[in-house]
Amino acid sequence: MLRYALRRLLAAVPLLLAVLTLTFVLLEAAPGDPADILFGDRPVSPEVRARIAAAYGFDRPAPERYLRWLSAFALRGEWGWSVVRGRPVRDAVAAALPATLLLSGSALLLQCVLGVGWGALMARAHGRSADRWAGLLAALLYGLPAFWVGMMAILALAVRVPLFPASSMHSVGAEAWPAWRRILDLAHHLALPAAVLGVSSAAGMARFVRAGLLSSVGEAFVRAARARGVGGGRLFGAHALRGSLVPIVNLAGMSLPALVSGSLAVEIVFAWPGMGRLFYDALLARDGAVVLALTALTAVLVIAGSLLADLAMAALDPRIRLGGRGRAAA
Repeated sequence: MLRYALRRLLAAVPLLLAVLTLTFVLLEAAPGDPADILFGDRPVSPEVRARIAAAYGFDRPAPERYLRWLSAFALRGEWGWSVVRGRPVRDAVAAALPATLLLSGSALLLQCVLGVGWGALMARAHGRSADRWAGLLAALLYGLPAFWVGMMAILALAVRVPLFPASSMHSVGAEAWPAWRRILDLAHHLALPAAVLGVSSAAGMARFVRAGLLSSVGEAFVRAARARGVGGGRLFGAHALRGSLVPIVNLAGMSLPALVSGSLAVEIVFAWPGMGRLFYDALLARDGAVVLALTALTAVLVIAGSLLADLAMAALDPRIRLGGRGRAAA
């Protein structure tokens, strides 16, 4: 298994390089000059402009700037300097990462709990009207854009019925509150964006769980449990669900990087100070070092999520072997 993981990581290096190179090319192809955004509308003499451009490396050819950033990132662990924020990219990402992980982790927990329960209810109601209506609702929620769901949630639950805050991560003046009150305030602000992000993902997982449960019901071990007198919720929960865990674990492993990257729209709608908002602001300002660092981090999360899902599947199902050509059922 260790050899398989090392092979997967080595094979991911060219993919990561290709993603970063394409991102840099697209940034360079965008109209405008990063120096123009840095100076804004302020009148700057050509001499001052040239000195500042030289200090930030804007005067160098694009391939040289990219290779300099890539070598510093890969060899020395330096992520560059954010010209817009005036601080190292590492510090900017470190400040935004906890907020995104909190939001994405809460959404992932909600996705797994709600998705498994929802899928189990649809599987138990298979062939009845409850299954059809629940499946229709799942397809509808899964297909709706996250930003639209977020705005409708704010309109309904923060404006019309003010149950939750409409934006931000803390209330004004929360720094002076006791710790327990700050935690409650954080949970109050977290509830609505986490629900928006998690419910739509849970709708997609529910359909996978339903299909897996219906497939497991026909397996020999489930039929044997039914013959022993096991029925109802225990048959689905203790036997059929356990047999369908492999695709569910695979989906959950791939969901975390998708939630981290997909939280961009939700973070913008709810003014959540995470990596999605940081990425959006960096794109608008053409802050190339921040965009490249966040792209690399997202790509690494996708690669790690896929690898961890494969390893978890192999640990859960002894029939799966991670051999020389990837996964193969023994």
